[in-house]
Amino acid sequence: MPRALTLQRTVVPQGDRERLLARARTLRSHYDAAQCHYWLFEDAELRGAFIEFVEAPDAGVLIAAQRASPHPVGVDPTRVYKEIVL
Repeated sequence: MPRALTLQRTVVPQGDRERLLARARTLRSHYDAAQCHYWLFEDAELRGAFIEFVEAPDAGVLIAAQRASPHPVGVDPTRVYKEIVL
């Protein structure tokens, strides 16, 4: 079955950056335990502009992990991108 991915763009003021990083550490632990991968990237030119990715082996695992997230980020857990096998 193809892998599945969600993404979320977030922009935070400089004063909230450390809070976002602490939340990201918690999310990484949560998604690791749920058999998913969590990545956080920051725009190289715009400090505080982030994009978060969560990837799982399939959509079912990803949706369950999103719904159980300790820090919901406004991602629609049913809005999942499925890998296109080439």
